[in-house]
Amino acid sequence: MITRLLVANRGEIARRIFRTCRELGISTVAIFSDADASAPHVAEADLAVRLDGVRPGETYLDIARILEACTVADADAVHPGYGFLSENADFARAVIGAGLTWVGPSPEAIAAMGWKIEAKRLMAEAGVPVLPSWTEEQGYPALVKAAAGGGGRGMRVVRAAQDFEREVEAARREAEAAFGDGTVFVEPLLERARHVEVQVVADRHGTVWTLGERECSIQRRHQKVVEECPSPGISEDTRRILLEAAANAARKIGYEGAGTVEFLVRGDTVAFLEMNTRLQVEHPVTELVHGVDLVRLQLEIAEGARLAEAPQASGHAVEVRLYAEDDRHLPQSGVIHRFEIGGEVRVDSGVESGSHVSPYYDPMLAKVIAYGAGRTEAIRKLTDALTRAKLHGLTTNRDLLVNILKNPDFRAGDTHTAFLDEHDLTGQHSDLETAALAAALAMAARNRAEAKVLATIPGGWRNVRSQPSLARFEEAETAYDPLPDGYTLVSAAPGEVVLERHGLRLRFEVAEHDGKVYVNSAHGQVTLTPIPRLPEPVERVAPGSLTAPMPGTVLRVAVEPGEVVSGGQEVLVLEAMKMEHRIVAPARGVVSDVRVEKGLQVEAGTVLVIINQEGDA
Repeated sequence: MITRLLVANRGEIARRIFRTCRELGISTVAIFSDADASAPHVAEADLAVRLDGVRPGETYLDIARILEACTVADADAVHPGYGFLSENADFARAVIGAGLTWVGPSPEAIAAMGWKIEAKRLMAEAGVPVLPSWTEEQGYPALVKAAAGGGGRGMRVVRAAQDFEREVEAARREAEAAFGDGTVFVEPLLERARHVEVQVVADRHGTVWTLGERECSIQRRHQKVVEECPSPGISEDTRRILLEAAANAARKIGYEGAGTVEFLVRGDTVAFLEMNTRLQVEHPVTELVHGVDLVRLQLEIAEGARLAEAPQASGHAVEVRLYAEDDRHLPQSGVIHRFEIGGEVRVDSGVESGSHVSPYYDPMLAKVIAYGAGRTEAIRKLTDALTRAKLHGLTTNRDLLVNILKNPDFRAGDTHTAFLDEHDLTGQHSDLETAALAAALAMAARNRAEAKVLATIPGGWRNVRSQPSLARFEEAETAYDPLPDGYTLVSAAPGEVVLERHGLRLRFEVAEHDGKVYVNSAHGQVTLTPIPRLPEPVERVAPGSLTAPMPGTVLRVAVEPGEVVSGGQEVLVLEAMKMEHRIVAPARGVVSDVRVEKGLQVEAGTVLVIINQEGDA
C-alpha cells in the first residue's frame, strides 16, 4: 500500500497528482529547483525537497538526486507525471530497484514504446497500421522525429532537400536536451490529417480499457493547443479501428497503468504515431466524459488492483492550453500579477496570482477544460470563461484560444494539423476605444485619490477649457474630459468604471501593474501601455542590432565579425523553455560585431549581433 508518494515533476501535473492523493489519504512529497522554490506545487505538498540548480538536467532529470530525495522524505512510491523522466525506462528501473513502488508501466513496456523505431516494428507485428519509413526517393515533405521521446520535442518538418541536414541537427539537439538522447528518424509527413489518440488503462491481470478517443489536431510547432473528447470528425468505423488498434498495442507489450496510443487519421487512412507510456497533458477531457479519475486508477493499479467494467462515455469536453507567449508565439517569463479564471470550467494550473514564470521550463500556465452535454455547450462555457479571465502580467495566448473557439470551421468540427497555418486567428474581440476610455477615467480617479492637496478638484482642471483632457496609450488615444459623444459616466473609481454608451451600461475592472493597464469586462481583456508625459531616457542600440526576443541561453553562434550574410541566414540559436529559436539575418549585410558566445545566458533585449546591411555607411 502506498503511504507517501513523491512526484518527480513540477507545476500543474504535480498539483494535479497531489489533489488525488489528498482524497485518498496519501502523504505527498514535492521536489523543486531553485527557480521553483516559491511555486504553488511546493507549498501544496506535505513535504518538499530542494534540488539545487535551475536547469532540468541538474534537477528534474537527475535520477540519482530524485532517489536521494525519496530517501530524505521517506517516500515509498514515485509518480513521474508527464515529461521529464516519465518515459525513461532507466528511471523506472532505478525506482523499482530502490524498493519503491513505481506508478507507471513496467520498464520493459516503457523501453519498447520509448524507442520509437522499435515501437513501430512492434506495432506492425500487432496489426496496428503504421507509416512506412521515409526515403529520399519519396520526396518531401518529411517529418524528423526523436527516437527517444514524444510530445513534439525533437520534431521538425523538412520541405526541401537543402533544409534536411539543418532540421535533422536541430531535431537532434532538441531531443538531446529533452530526453538525453539525440537519435532521430524520418517518416513521410501526412499533411492536413487529424491527430487522434486513444486513452488506454490496463491492469496487471490482463484487463485493458479503451476510454474513447481524443482529438488533438490543433497544434503549433507540434505542440497541442486544443484537445477534445470525443473527436468531432471521425466515423464509427474509424473509431472502431482506432480502439481495436490501441487495445492490441497495449496487449502486445503487456501494458499496465494509463497510457495513450496516438494516430494520424486522414480519410480512410489510419497510421500509428507513437504510444505515450504516461499520463497525458490532455487527460482531463477523458476524465470528464467518462467520469473517472485517471490518477486514482494509476495509483490503484500500481497497488495491484483489478479493473472492473469500463465506464461509458457521456457528453463532450474541450480543453485548451494557456501559454505565456507573445503575439509571435515566443515564450514569456516574469510575474503573473493576477491569475483568475472563473465560470463553469475546470482549471488545472501550475501558477496562481503572484507566481513567477521562469525561462527554464515549459511556458504552459494552465489547462482550462469545459464539459457539456454536447460539444456546443462545452465550447460555449469555455469561450465565456476565457473571455472573462483576468490574466495580468505576462502576455498569453488567450486571444488566440478564444479566436479558435469562435472560428466557424472549428465549431463545425473541421479540424486538422494545419488548422492554425490555414486560418487567420489574430485580433481581439474587445472594444479597444471604450476600454481605453475606462482606463483613462480609472487612472484619473486614482490620481485624485492619491493627491496630497486639492483632492476634490478634478485632474487637469482649468478655469478656461481650451482642449479636452487626453490619455495616450501606445495602443490608443482617448479624450475623457469631456466624454466622447454618446458616452455617459455612471461612476469612476481607481479599480472600476461604469459607463453608458447610447443607453447600454458597461462595467469595467481596471488594474495597473509594471507600467501596464489591464481593463477587464464581459467582452474580454485589453492591455494598454500608457505613454508618459516626460519619458525616461532609454538606451539606444546600434542600427542593425539583432536582439534576444526572450531570456535564454546561446546554443550556437553561426557567424563571425566580417562575414557576409544573406537575408534569412541563421546567425545564432537561442534555447528558451526547452525549445530552440533561430535568430536570422533580416537582409544581406556584413557582420560587424558578435557580442555573445555559446553557453551565455542573455536577457530579453540583449544585443546579440550587429549586421551592417548593404548600403549602410
